[in-house]
Amino acid sequence: MTARAQRRRAAPGSPGFLKRSHSRWAERAVRALLVAAALVSVLTTIGIVVALIPPVVEFFGKVDFGKFLTGTDWSPLFEPPQFGVLPLVTATLVVTVIALFVAVPLGLGAAVYLSEYAGHRVRGIFKPVLEVLAGIPTVVYGFFALRAITPLLQRNWPGDDPPEVFNALSAGFVMGIMIIPTIASLAEDSMAAVPRSLRDGAYALGSSRMQVSTRVVFPAALSGIVAAVVLGVSRAIGETMIVAIAAGGRPNLTFNPLEGMQTMTAFIAAAGIGDLPTGSTGYQTIFAVGLLLFAITLVMNLISIRLVRRYREVYE
Repeated sequence: MTARAQRRRAAPGSPGFLKRSHSRWAERAVRALLVAAALVSVLTTIGIVVALIPPVVEFFGKVDFGKFLTGTDWSPLFEPPQFGVLPLVTATLVVTVIALFVAVPLGLGAAVYLSEYAGHRVRGIFKPVLEVLAGIPTVVYGFFALRAITPLLQRNWPGDDPPEVFNALSAGFVMGIMIIPTIASLAEDSMAAVPRSLRDGAYALGSSRMQVSTRVVFPAALSGIVAAVVLGVSRAIGETMIVAIAAGGRPNLTFNPLEGMQTMTAFIAAAGIGDLPTGSTGYQTIFAVGLLLFAITLVMNLISIRLVRRYREVYE
């Protein structure tokens, strides 16, 4: 095309000019929508912090911050009240660790299979079926843990001290099943984004499919895999219904998963639906525990961002 033809095509009123003008308006609209979505998430986070801070400041005006973090007795609704949050934090960590022991191996194994071993037809069937688990209401998972997993563990426990009716083991196990789709789906997407040329080069050197999966694809997708695991951890820490139903509602400072215990989210749910007077110290504990949970999740996400940036691979 000559320069004269190009100028004629780009001139105002020509079809090419209208198409490019329409394209620019579409780009601006999409950009505005994306900016609005980002601002909504930022403003929501700021709103949560603003809502938590005033009652928390008032709460710590009455309760010592050091005793709150290191105290081993949590009974804010009884007389005399005790405000040591350590039993709730310990319970949250115990249940989360159990869930990770279940979800990380199974989730990453499913991701490797779907990305490297399964054909297109099998992948098109199994991935939607796997993601159905993410759509099951968590209250169903909680009753499944209480009515199915706990009796099964009690009947087949090898020792003389079987799990209690409410225990962290069954809650953590079922929570791990719940977050498998989150880890598997995101990790599989990261593995699928690894360029095909890396696989072909490894196969050309005589590598087996297992070697390609574990020594080429997995390290190349490590940043996405780390992000998937951290997202699964965040969801496990923030889960409420499973632990409220299956783990019990008794604060208990122990690392024994066979006993009942109360997590931070379970306490917030139990106290939030109670008859606590607004503005009372017991009512303010909800916000104090909520802010601590928010801080833990924020620190985990900051660590994950740092790890993702460190191990991120960029391909052209």
